[in-house]
Amino acid sequence: MYLKQADAEKLYQLIEANSQIIIHRHQRPDPDAIGSQLGLKTLIQERFPNKKVLAAGSTSQGLKWLGKMDNVTEADYEGALVIVTDTANQPRIDGHHYNKGAHLVKIDHHPPVDQYGDLQIVYPEASSTCEIIAEISRVLADELPMSANTARLLYAGLIGDTGRFLHDSTTPLTFEVASRLAQTGINLFEISDHFCTMTLNQAKFQAYVLEQLQVSQAGVGQVMITQDILSQFQLTEEQTNAITGLPGTIEGIDAWIIIIEQNVSQGEAWRCRLRSKGPIINTVAAQFGGGGHPKASGVNIHSRENLAKLLTEMDKATTSYRAEQAPSS
Repeated sequence: MYLKQADAEKLYQLIEANSQIIIHRHQRPDPDAIGSQLGLKTLIQERFPNKKVLAAGSTSQGLKWLGKMDNVTEADYEGALVIVTDTANQPRIDGHHYNKGAHLVKIDHHPPVDQYGDLQIVYPEASSTCEIIAEISRVLADELPMSANTARLLYAGLIGDTGRFLHDSTTPLTFEVASRLAQTGINLFEISDHFCTMTLNQAKFQAYVLEQLQVSQAGVGQVMITQDILSQFQLTEEQTNAITGLPGTIEGIDAWIIIIEQNVSQGEAWRCRLRSKGPIINTVAAQFGGGGHPKASGVNIHSRENLAKLLTEMDKATTSYRAEQAPSS
């Protein structure tokens, strides 16, 4: 149990003292970002129905089944408590004016690269930010009790960031938290089915990715997805999230990059998703201005030269990893 009682109590004191609360999360949200943001919103609203609690940021079409964002104006921030979930650094915060409230709180499970906020509840050992929020509810018990509405959102984020309990970020505590959430009566099948179901075009796109997959001698897989390919399969960039883990199912691939061409008016740009089954890759992403988890990171690249360098650094990281894993003679 990593959560400090004092952190949970300080958060509760701020929630109790503020009548207006605005919750942000990161850009390009995943289930943990949306789940932690809306889960915390629901947790607070059900305990304090007279408080105004808003969720700020852009709408995710692929995750709208979890809930929607609120219309938040600059005036709403005056005297407000602002909480940012699942966001390691300030440039990634989705939405404006987050720093114009009376108080700023950070709740996150990424490595602490940007120590912003009056209160920072950051535990990299947690599988997800949703797990941290579920633990806050457990520690505070009657002050912020768990409901099925909140549990559904937190469970979605939990299984999203753990890859349905397959990633090595999954711990015994993760299963304990999942069990407590399940005991509220949520529909586990309904939530999991959202992660398993795809459109026919997405299924065909998976076949394309496997056909185009290239693997270096170091064991790094790569796939380039252009804007023309997205148009051909009638997919948005967000819909390609379904194939992010696909190269990792191939024997011999220890790390991989999904390279997505961006639609920019000038120059060239690619959004690169870096994933790993062993090598530490967030240090690679950091060399190019990106970041994330040790085995799941992202970076934006703006030249073919840097794209080639990124691939080279991924090869180096994987080669070093394989050397470390080789049995000593």
